[in-house]
Order: sequence, then structure tokens, then C-alpha cells
Amino acid sequence: MEVSAKVKVGGFLWLEGLVEACCLHRVVILCMRSNNLLMRTGQCFLLNGFIFLGSIFVLNSVVIPALWWILPDQSSQFVSHKLCDLGGTLKFYSFVRLALIQLFYVLWFYPLYVFSIVLSTIWYNDIAKYGYAAMGRSKFTVEKGSSQNNSPTLQNAHHVKGPSGLGGVMIGIGQQVYSILLLSVFFLEVYATGFIPYIGKLLNFLLLSWMYAYYCFEYKWNFNEVALDRRLDYFESYWPFFAGFGSPCVLAIFFFSPLVSYGIMAILFPLFVLTATGSESEQEISFEKHRWRAAGVERLPIFYVADKVSMWMLSLLPMEKGDQVQDRKAQ
Repeated sequence: MEVSAKVKVGGFLWLEGLVEACCLHRVVILCMRSNNLLMRTGQCFLLNGFIFLGSIFVLNSVVIPALWWILPDQSSQFVSHKLCDLGGTLKFYSFVRLALIQLFYVLWFYPLYVFSIVLSTIWYNDIAKYGYAAMGRSKFTVEKGSSQNNSPTLQNAHHVKGPSGLGGVMIGIGQQVYSILLLSVFFLEVYATGFIPYIGKLLNFLLLSWMYAYYCFEYKWNFNEVALDRRLDYFESYWPFFAGFGSPCVLAIFFFSPLVSYGIMAILFPLFVLTATGSESEQEISFEKHRWRAAGVERLPIFYVADKVSMWMLSLLPMEKGDQVQDRKAQ
């Protein structure tokens, strides 16, 4: 009975996260409140949707068919069948066609891809900042709940400030370095699961859901100065909720080629960042009102491997810097 109750709780948490992610009306409301937010969101759509995805459409629908028509690889397309005997001509045409397509990628797609990543990263931060300002919400923190029932709850708590001065700056830098390493290692985990037979795709989908959900909420947590260990504790404690929140993000890109997936995700990601920004799940967990919530959900150490690898990598740094980074555990 206890297992079935926890499964039910996990299912409702997952559904709650899915519903939160689909509350796209928040995007409209926030954009109506902020012209800067509307402009940044529109720029993101223009760059990644119209230019990037539009370029892929032109390549696949216009450029490549035109090259196949100009440089065919079948002798039946030649007017003179005598050319059918010239196999070297067909091979040359095939080489030229492939070279022109690759030239299109090198001179246009790859530079545009890098440019889009850099510019979109800057815009995502602006979108989160303008969205957070449009909410007009006071700060909150994630407070670690009681460990007796293994179901931490979120409470409004006083934010504990870290050391001021140079020490605080160094600890802040250390946390940023650790966070980058942690997410980078976790991304490698996500990539590696795709090669596991049979269950690899399912694990890849689940880990991607968590990764995108964490990215979406991280902007708001940064603006609220939520300590790194607190956000990780909350994330791992309510892992079904975040799996549900990240599911629409991954579902939209899971069945496309890498370039198309990136373009679609680059369009949708700001929307999910804004839905996360407008979410009040950290302050009012609506599903705690239900009596079945008391069953609790076991904390899942999602970042365990990434944490161990990241701390090992940081231990290779000079001792003073390594100690400052590891002080994140005490914050």
C-alpha cells in the first residue's frame, strides 16, 4: 500500500509539473507588462525561428533539390544516353554536389549556429530578468524540510547571506564554477544514456526533462539568490514535478534532427523560462493540500554522479581555490 501511495504521489507531482509547464498564458501576461520582454522574446523568435529554421527549410526544400536537378546522379536524367557510359562524370557530379552542400554548412549554418547560441544565451538571461521584474515578486528561498519523513517541504524562509567582501565574492565564483561543472558532467550523462540498448531512449528522455527543467528554474533561483545546495536539495526532493515540467520541452525536439531540434528548442526555451518564472510552486505547492501528499516521495540523487565527478575535478585545482569552492557545502 505504501508503494502504491508513493507512486500515486509521484504521478500527481509529475502531472502538476506538466500543467505548470503548459501555462503559456503567463508568457502573454508578462509580455503585456514589459515592452523589453516582448522585444527580447520577439528577437529570439526572429533569429531562431525565421532565420535559423528558415535557413534549414530553404536548404532542404530549395537548395538541395536544385543541386540534384543540376547535378543528377542517374544517367536517365541526361539527354544523351552516351553520357551514361561516363561513370566518372556521375561521380564528379556527386562530389561537387556534396561539396556545395558542405560549403553551405561551413559558410552559413555553423557560423549561424554559434552566433545563435551566444546571442540566445544573452537574450535568455534578459528574458528571465525582464520576466522576473514583470512579476514584481519579493524574494523567496528554498528551505530544507524535515528529514524524518524524507519529504522536504518548501517554506518561506529568511535568506541566509553569505560572507561579504572578497570572501563572499570568491565563494560566489566557486559556486558558479561548480554549477557549470555539475551541469556539464550531467549533460555528458544525458548524452551517454542515448547509447544504452533498449532503455537508452527512455532514460535519455527522462534526464533531458530534468536538465531542461533545471535550466528553466535556475534563472529565477539565481535572481532570488537561492543557495546552490538548497536548489539541488529541492530539485532532487521533488524530482517527479521537474520531470513533468521538462517533458514538454523534450517532447518538442525528441524526434527531429539535431539542428532542427536546436532551432525548435531555442524558440520554446524562453517560453518555458517565463512559465517557470511565473510559477508559484516554490511558495504554494498546491498538491500539498491533498491528503495523499502525506505519503511523501523518496529523494532521488539525480546529480550524485555529476557531483562526485565535479568535486573530483575541483580537487585537482590549487588547494586554496579548491577549498573555497567546496565551501558551497556549508552555505
